[in-house]
Amino acid sequence: MPENITNATARAADLIRRNIGGISASRGNGRTSSGPLSMPDPTGILAHLGITGPSGTTGRNGVAAQVTSTTYGARATKTAAGETRHLTYTGNAGTRSYDLYLPTGYTGQRLPLVVMLHGGTQNAADFAVGTGMNHLAEQHNFLVAYPEQSRSANQAGYWNWFRPEDQRHGTGEPAVIAGITAQVSTDHSVDERRVYVAGLSAGGAMAAVMAATYPKVYSASGIHSGLGYRAATDMPGAFAAMKSGGTPAAGGTVPLIVFHGERDSTVAPINAERIVEARLAGQRRDRVRTTVTHGTDGGRTHTRTVYTDAEQQTVLAESWIVQGAGHAWFGGNPAGSYTDPQGPDASAEMIRFFLSQERRRPS
Repeated sequence: MPENITNATARAADLIRRNIGGISASRGNGRTSSGPLSMPDPTGILAHLGITGPSGTTGRNGVAAQVTSTTYGARATKTAAGETRHLTYTGNAGTRSYDLYLPTGYTGQRLPLVVMLHGGTQNAADFAVGTGMNHLAEQHNFLVAYPEQSRSANQAGYWNWFRPEDQRHGTGEPAVIAGITAQVSTDHSVDERRVYVAGLSAGGAMAAVMAATYPKVYSASGIHSGLGYRAATDMPGAFAAMKSGGTPAAGGTVPLIVFHGERDSTVAPINAERIVEARLAGQRRDRVRTTVTHGTDGGRTHTRTVYTDAEQQTVLAESWIVQGAGHAWFGGNPAGSYTDPQGPDASAEMIRFFLSQERRRPS
């Protein structure tokens, strides 16, 4: 490893270790408060530095937050409603397993596809349970793909959202995720105008990468408790961006919906503001109409801000800041890790937003 990278890594590791108390203060956000003290690492920085919590770290209600990855092959497992297939994609940029949910209403007709990117210490199955996205797929009739990070790419299974080689079109993890999307579209009947990507934390940061690097593939993006595109380009910068929001690059033209907890002490809520700013970069500010509403859902107060192109009457971005909420998927199933059963229902709102966005066919 080059000396400058080694030194930067050592400084970052030392900074983290000296701030363990502050990091561990967030353990109640999507974690149980009992048991041994451990450091939550949903964005994968600690794992890259070799600083990991005990393997017995648990999520809400004692559900294991770190789930061993499994190579599935091509077998299929029937669920209570639709069908979950455990599949593998291999391309020039690498190989990844993924789960694909086919709703009972799918009979070969062209349907929307939602690509879900899990967060730290999660896998595809855990994320499906926690977000409840398969139940929404039954209600609204769409396919759901859950790419799963491999332990060979990251020892704890985090998407490498802050590495330059994983922030570009055609290379690294973006190419793999886009390849999975293309494989599902080839093997099944997918409406190419209605393909969406969403994620939590590290997965949310990678969803921002996908929106910026593959705008011709995804019609909208959902970022829950995540970071903006290129908010960091190395490990020390990533750790800093989790607290400061960093300085993301322009987020592209894909409409996005953002959720963030006002008390998120793992990825600071300023990141939501930075994500929206990056999306609006390049827009004529005199054409952006902003609508702010306040409400209470599931016992929590939230502020919803919608940014619309006043001339074209199209939504550019929608932001939800939830008071009193931490680093967890809102309205989620407590059987999954990093979930908060209190509202608003992030999954339902994302699907409402996604299905209102349709990418135009090339003229």
